[in-house]
Amino acid sequence: MVEPPTNSATATQATTAAAIRREFTALLGEFRRTAVLLPLSDDGLPLAGDFGGVRWLYTFSDEAALARFAAARGAADQEWAYERVLGARLLDAVAPALRVPCGMAVDVASPGDELLLPPICGVVPDAVAVDAGAYGEGNRQ
Repeated sequence: MVEPPTNSATATQATTAAAIRREFTALLGEFRRTAVLLPLSDDGLPLAGDFGGVRWLYTFSDEAALARFAAARGAADQEWAYERVLGARLLDAVAPALRVPCGMAVDVASPGDELLLPPICGVVPDAVAVDAGAYGEGNRQ
């Protein structure tokens, strides 16, 4: 049984953490149900960046968000190829198929609207979640 918080600071922290978890869960659910834009590189692969040992697929909620990303990269005048893909498919099928820790970077050039969906349990399948040891020593695919 969990003991009740012993002071108001602890109670406030617990309340804040619970609110953050609820908000993240809601955003994750919305992403899973939504068809997002997945820009493609010149070779037809999903556009991605690598940071912190994770491959982050760039995804966008709409063409305006993709245009902001293009402008931030100094490529606003070029045409960007993209596919429309259901968020659940990206998390459940595409990320595992890349065979490296893979998360989603959503609307990264849209201040206030950006979201990172890391490759952790509850976001991607447990078999490829970094916190489930999927990519630990001797288990890298």
